[in-house]
Amino acid sequence: MLSAVNTPADVPPATDSPQLIDARSPVPKYYQLREILLDLIERELTVDAPVPSERELAARYGLSRMTARQAIEHLVSEGKLYRVQGRGTFVARPKIDMPLRLTSFSEDMRARGMVPGARDLGRRSIDAPAAVARELGVEAGAPLYVVERLRTADGVPMALERSHLPARLVPGLLDQPLSDRSLYQLLAQEYGLLLDRGDQVIEAGIADRSDAELLALAPGSAVLRLQRRSWAGSVPVEYVVSTYRADRYQLRASLDIDPPGGTRT
Repeated sequence: MLSAVNTPADVPPATDSPQLIDARSPVPKYYQLREILLDLIERELTVDAPVPSERELAARYGLSRMTARQAIEHLVSEGKLYRVQGRGTFVARPKIDMPLRLTSFSEDMRARGMVPGARDLGRRSIDAPAAVARELGVEAGAPLYVVERLRTADGVPMALERSHLPARLVPGLLDQPLSDRSLYQLLAQEYGLLLDRGDQVIEAGIADRSDAELLALAPGSAVLRLQRRSWAGSVPVEYVVSTYRADRYQLRASLDIDPPGGTRT
């Protein structure tokens, strides 16, 4: 618990037993306020609830408005809060753990109790660029189908998916409806291609203007870029490049430590 400084008597505390700012602590004041706000979000506030204004926070904790603004801006950049111009700052939805396993977006969202959706952005046939051909194990210039979709959860834009598939494996794919099923379901049901393994690379990125508009982000916002190859048995079927909103996703993994000598019991 942080030790106390004087709090203005006319400003109500945020909680029955509020944490206060320790002016003598080596921890920066804005970071102490950030921790206080995180605790408030965790214990008391619901999604979309307003947080106190910079003026209120400055008065309550004996800080400058610039310090209060810095704490709020950190939480906005971390996706914990969001701003609405002219209205204030509000609690954001908790981030979703990105699955580190082979699963469709639709299956993942349904497992979380959310309603998956997709907006078809375009489908086309292309000659395989050398880099994509290498990922799919086909000759450069081989015919590929590209399916581009905006994925949503409970109506909120979450990710852009650009899937590349060898045309010889999925004839007629460009004419197949995808509104009521995932691409993985379609591949299994229509083509007998059950995807059972894959590999994935995840990198940090910045949304360009086009992607930002589709994802309801400001241009230059942080995103997560995924490149994934998926196989059905020994056959490479899909190479997908996805752009996920970094303000809605986080990575989580279980880590084990090998015992001395490298033998696990």
